[in-house]
Amino acid sequence: MTNEEIASLLKSELTLVDVKVKSEGSHFQIIAVDNRFETMPRVKKQQLIYGPLSAKIADGTMHAITIKTFTVDQWRREKLFHS
Repeated sequence: MTNEEIASLLKSELTLVDVKVKSEGSHFQIIAVDNRFETMPRVKKQQLIYGPLSAKIADGTMHAITIKTFTVDQWRREKLFHS
C-alpha cells in the first residue's frame, strides 16, 4: 500500500481535513489534521486513526506506526514553525 493510498483511505474513511504519510519499509509516520482532535483524548485519537488501518496492521503490511494529530490551527502553526 502506497503512502498516497493510505492518506486517501484515512481521508475518505474519517473525513479528515488533511493527512500526510511518510514511510520506510513497513514503518509509517502519519500526520492527521482535523478540528475534532481538539477535545479528543490522545488514546481516542490513536484509535480513530488505527481503525481504517487495522487490516494492514494485522497482515503485517504496516508494522510500526507513528501518529501525530493536529487541529487546523495547530497544523498551520506547525507548518510555519518548520518552514
